[in-house]
Amino acid sequence: MVDSDEKLSYFQAITGIDDLDLCAEILAAHQWDLDLAISSFTSPNLTQNPNSPNPNFENPNFEIPNSPNPNFENPNSDSDVEFLQDSGPLSDSDSDSDSKPLDTDVAPGLAWKLITLPFAVISGSLGLISGAISLCVWVAGGVFRHSFGIISRTSTGAGGPADDSWEDLDFVVGFEKNYGGFCPNFISEGFNDALERSRREFKLLFVYLHSPEDADTQSFCEGTLCSEVVVEFINENFVSWGENIWASEGLKMRNRLKGSRFPFCAVVMGKANQRIVLLEQIEGPRSPVQMLAILQRVHEQNAYVLITARCDAEERRNAILLREEQDAAYRAALEADQDKERQRKEEQEQLEREAAEAEKKQKEEEEAQERLAREAAEKEAALARRRQEKAMSIGAEPEKGPNVSQVLVRFPAGQRKERRFDSSATIQSLYDYVDSLDYLKAEKFSLVSNFPRVIYSSEKHSLSLKEAGLHPQASLFIEMDS
Repeated sequence: MVDSDEKLSYFQAITGIDDLDLCAEILAAHQWDLDLAISSFTSPNLTQNPNSPNPNFENPNFEIPNSPNPNFENPNSDSDVEFLQDSGPLSDSDSDSDSKPLDTDVAPGLAWKLITLPFAVISGSLGLISGAISLCVWVAGGVFRHSFGIISRTSTGAGGPADDSWEDLDFVVGFEKNYGGFCPNFISEGFNDALERSRREFKLLFVYLHSPEDADTQSFCEGTLCSEVVVEFINENFVSWGENIWASEGLKMRNRLKGSRFPFCAVVMGKANQRIVLLEQIEGPRSPVQMLAILQRVHEQNAYVLITARCDAEERRNAILLREEQDAAYRAALEADQDKERQRKEEQEQLEREAAEAEKKQKEEEEAQERLAREAAEKEAALARRRQEKAMSIGAEPEKGPNVSQVLVRFPAGQRKERRFDSSATIQSLYDYVDSLDYLKAEKFSLVSNFPRVIYSSEKHSLSLKEAGLHPQASLFIEMDS
C-alpha cells in the first residue's frame, strides 16, 4: 500500500502544483484517494462533494490484524501471499509517517473553490503534461538502471547467462564484499529453492530485499543486519535469502510482498503449491535491539507450528521406515518360502527324473534280457537244427568190418564218445559228428591227435580217414579255438 508521502509526491507531479501544503489539503479533502483527487482537480465539475463515499476507497492507515491464526488471509489480495499481519511502523518510532498529521475530515470551503477555480483550470492542463513527462522520465530511469545492471552482470560473468541463480550468487558475493563476511548466511539459490530448504529444515525464511540507492541501506546493513546478536539469531533459527530489488527475482519478490519502503525485511513460511504466508514485514531502518525483538517474537509465535511440522515429519519418516522394515521382513519371508518351495519342487523333480530313469533303465534291461533270451533261443534252435542236419548228413553208424574205422573223441569236459565210420569217410564227417552231439556250445574247435600230434584243420577236412592215418582206429581230442 502506497503511503501518504508517495501519494503527495505523485499528486504534485501530476497536477504541477508547487505548494506542498495545498496538495496535502486537496488530498485530505478527498480522503487521500489519489484517483479521486486527480479526477476532481482536472474535471470541470468542481462542485462534487469530496466527502461523498467512494466505492474504491482504500484507507492508507488500515492495518491487517496481528493475529497468530495461520488461516487468516488478506481479503484484498489475489496473489499467492497470505498476509498475517501489517508491516508495522516505517521507522524506529511508532508513528505511521514522517509527514505531519492531516485532518482527513475537513473539506475545502466554497470560497476556496471559487478562488482556485481559474488557477485549477489553467494549471490542470499544464500539470497533466508535466506530470506525464515526469512519470515517463521516472519509468525510463528505472528501466535503464535495471537493464544496465543485467548488462553489467552479464559482461562480468565471462559470457555466462544472466539467470536468477547468477543474480543470487552476485548478490551474496557483493553483500559480503561490501559489508564483510560476518553477516546472515544468505544462500546463493533462487527464492523457491530457499523456501524448499526452509521446509526441509523446519525453519522460517528470512527475506531481505536490498536497495542500494536508499539512504538508510548502508547504516542498516552495517549496524543492524550484520550486528552480532542479529546474525547469530538469524543463522540459528532462520534460512536466509536476499536479493537486489533491481534483479529480476528481487523485483518480482518486491511486488509479491508489496514492499514500498527500504530497508525491507520479511519473515515468511512456505505452504503447498509454492504459496507463502507472510508472518512479518519490516520496512524502514531498525536498531539491532528492535530487529532482534521482532525476530524473537515471530519465532516464538510460530515455534509450535514448526515443532508440530517437525514431529509430523518425524512420525511420517518413522512410519515409512517401519513400513519399509515390515516390507523387507515380508519380502525376506516370502523369498524364504519361495526358496523352500523351489527347493521342494527341485527335489520332487529330481525324484521324478530318477524314477523315470530307473524305470527306463529297468525297461531297457528287460528288453535286453528279452533280446538275449530271444537270441539265445534262436541260437539254441539254430544249433539244434544244425545238430539234426549234421546227424542226418553223417548217416547211420556202420557195422564192424575191414573197411570200418573206430574213432574215439574226448571232449574238454571229460566226456568220451566213440563211433564207427567208413574208412572212406572224410575228416569233415568227424566234425559233423561232434557238432551233432550236445556236448559243445562253441562253434569253433579243432580235432587233434596226440601221437603224433596232428591238428586236422580246415585244409584237411576233405581227406578220408584212411588217407589221414586214422584207420583202422584213432583217438582224438577237441581243442577249442581262441
